[in-house]
Amino acid sequence: MKKVLLIEDDTILRENTAELLELSDYVILTAANGEIGLKIAREERPDIIISDIMMPVLDGYGVLEGLSKHSETKFIPFIFLSAKTEKQDIRKGMNLGADDYITKPFTEDEIVSAIESRIAKAAILKDERESSQKKLITTEDELRSLNDLKNFFDDNGSIFKYKKNDIIYKEGYNSNFIYLINKGVVRCYKLDEKGKELTTALHKEDDLFGYTSFNQNIPYKETASAMKDVEMMGVSKTELKNILAKNHKVTLEVIQLLTDDLTDVKDQLLEMAYSSVQKKTAATILRFAEKINSKPQDPIKISRNDLASVAGIATETFIRTMSDFKKQGLIEMEGRNIKIIDLQKLQDIY
Repeated sequence: MKKVLLIEDDTILRENTAELLELSDYVILTAANGEIGLKIAREERPDIIISDIMMPVLDGYGVLEGLSKHSETKFIPFIFLSAKTEKQDIRKGMNLGADDYITKPFTEDEIVSAIESRIAKAAILKDERESSQKKLITTEDELRSLNDLKNFFDDNGSIFKYKKNDIIYKEGYNSNFIYLINKGVVRCYKLDEKGKELTTALHKEDDLFGYTSFNQNIPYKETASAMKDVEMMGVSKTELKNILAKNHKVTLEVIQLLTDDLTDVKDQLLEMAYSSVQKKTAATILRFAEKINSKPQDPIKISRNDLASVAGIATETFIRTMSDFKKQGLIEMEGRNIKIIDLQKLQDIY
């Protein structure tokens, strides 16, 4: 029989609900406030918890937060039971991790149905967690390519989400994670002695980034920020180091990836040093278009200072060249938006 913990300060409602659930073949534990309920949950490990929100000593929000701090209780399905139906209360409860929300008064069918569905869902999620854990143990021996490594990030990494312009990490921060971008674009940059941002790299969907050293605690050498809303998976350096130690084929592909990155940086430096202003400008526009847009012709929304810093030329010179491109019908400019009109001619310049 499934064990239900009912936390409710109203004595009559608590007793009536407990009796109703006992008739539905559940083992019922009850608590008159959140503090008692939290203690019972840790000791008895019920299959599901139903809790009022507004209670003395510790409210329902506090109970849910306390449960989430302990591995043995954080996955217990949790249903809020309250007469409060304001949207902000529902939203707060769901944001804290509640599985469902039942308002008073309720029918027997409503509460029993909610309990059955949430217990079933919890069982499915438990099976998935156990399956993922087994996969985590065995996957390290099965990685054969860089694509396998990226799948490992997807399956086992921690998810990170950032809004546009959010800082992901700053220069000097501890480099604890390596990241795989699922969605969005990340710009890496350094500050010169005058505080000017100099773009050092752009990373798009399916790119790995954030690696400074795999075996030393070297801080990040640059700052990373989200150019668009970003979703990415992170794996700790320690975990990645263990994976690479056991999967030599993947290690070789990672070395090749780092080599390619170094080659790209070297080519960029040579281009900055020797190319004409027009060629640098065209190359920079095309590079940003490739990284930021799914279609090169879509508008690029980025400051001209950032574009100029990548091109390696003065902002004023860059803007003059952009104006020339506009007159030639290669691009259009409106505020921060730059749209490629003639992709082929821009590529010919590059």
